[in-house]
Amino acid sequence: MDVYGLIGNPVGHSLSPPMHEAAYEELGIDARYVTFEPPADGGAAAVESAATLGVRGLNVTIPFKQDVLAAVEPAPLAERIGAVNTVDFGTDPPTGYNTDAVGATRALRSHDVALEGTAVVVGAGGAGRAVAFGLADEGMSVGIANRTESKAHDLAAEVPDATGHGLDALGELVTDADVLVNCTSVGMKEDRSPVPADALHADLGVLDAVYDPIETRLLRDAAEAGATTVDGAWMLLYQGVEALERWTGADAPVEKMNRVLRERL
Repeated sequence: MDVYGLIGNPVGHSLSPPMHEAAYEELGIDARYVTFEPPADGGAAAVESAATLGVRGLNVTIPFKQDVLAAVEPAPLAERIGAVNTVDFGTDPPTGYNTDAVGATRALRSHDVALEGTAVVVGAGGAGRAVAFGLADEGMSVGIANRTESKAHDLAAEVPDATGHGLDALGELVTDADVLVNCTSVGMKEDRSPVPADALHADLGVLDAVYDPIETRLLRDAAEAGATTVDGAWMLLYQGVEALERWTGADAPVEKMNRVLRERL
């Protein structure tokens, strides 16, 4: 039996085990997906221990996405983002990937959102970094808006063809944008949106990384404006799909993984 898993602290809330195990069952793979909760300073050591124990692959979540860089050979995108959320032990040393970026782009593409023109990313934290690099690598110009404007400028200096802004610029930025991605926690378990509703329009593709609730205020406002909306569960799904495909080399059973994930939301 192959063992895959997730390291984080805490991990009790994770939706990854049922999603991945449903995929193993569908693909006929004899495997289990388990969660590990190392101490706050134990991310790199956990990866090294997993390699010794023969674990085939790990997902990595808060607070270890930066710490594990010391225990892996990061893929180019993960190195640029400065964070790893997937470890493949099929190489020596293990390879570290960041599938958050691909999770966002695949989620948008699955809803026929063209990754062309101008994108706006709200938030310059970990998810914002990954999404900004991912959209820039697709050839999009990226405007990054953040509550602390200096963080947006710092990130924009690293991302090709990007600009940094404060949140007060969102109205103007979104009016001229083709894609909008919210990478902040605004809207999580609250009825608020980080984006002025009157800036949303029908030519926009909108992804909200928040998935609790599944339909956020931002997505409701975007739908009313005629925009294409993509909820955060799609990003969660596709980062898991990307990880599974890297570990196994198989095409992930996306429909089954999506069904199982949404049953548990």
